Amino acid sequence: MNKIFLVIPLSLGLCLGLAACGSKPVQPDWKSNASGSLKSFSQAYLKGDSGAAESEFTRARVEMASTGRPDLVAHAELYRCATRVASLEYDDCPGFLALAQDATVNERAYANYLAGHWQGLDAALLPEQHRAIVQGKGGIGAIADPLSQLVAAGVLMKAGRMSPADIHVATETASLQGWRRPLLMWLGVALKRASEAGDSAQAARLQRRIDLALLTK
Repeated sequence: MNKIFLVIPLSLGLCLGLAACGSKPVQPDWKSNASGSLKSFSQAYLKGDSGAAESEFTRARVEMASTGRPDLVAHAELYRCATRVASLEYDDCPGFLALAQDATVNERAYANYLAGHWQGLDAALLPEQHRAIVQGKGGIGAIADPLSQLVAAGVLMKAGRMSPADIHVATETASLQGWRRPLLMWLGVALKRASEAGDSAQAARLQRRIDLALLTK
């Protein structure tokens, strides 16, 4: 996920002495718990394990809600929405919308980006890797982070701006990560294009990849 939102670092080690522990603030448990659960949520969701994904997301949301800060829960909801967009699954992000008034201006801008509401959108408010997408200055191949790349691909697909080259990049990124859910979606997109173009050999290759990925479900 992009870097502009809440950073919830994991502990790098245990305090080995009282003096060392007293030299820096102790991180609240909810931060590491929420961070771990959100990461586990995205991995489970992208791999196609909906049950595990829902459980992990619920844990993360409960941890954030324990602070009484709706902006943190809004972050979790936006993270879930972006993960769905990466898998070509679209909705109006109702969990985030219910909390949008308490979200940061950057998160509201990112929500508009995901929804395809780019009219008047200030690209400077977006994570750096997504600014060029809105400005039409580059493809998704320039985005290094795999999840952010697939989020951008999903946004472009929704906007009808996805190029054949970007479809290939998104497909192979999902394949390399072992993310079955978006892989099947992007293979389906590529299969439809090959069939419409009358490329039966390519369509057959894509169908074999789909069949293989489905066997692991």
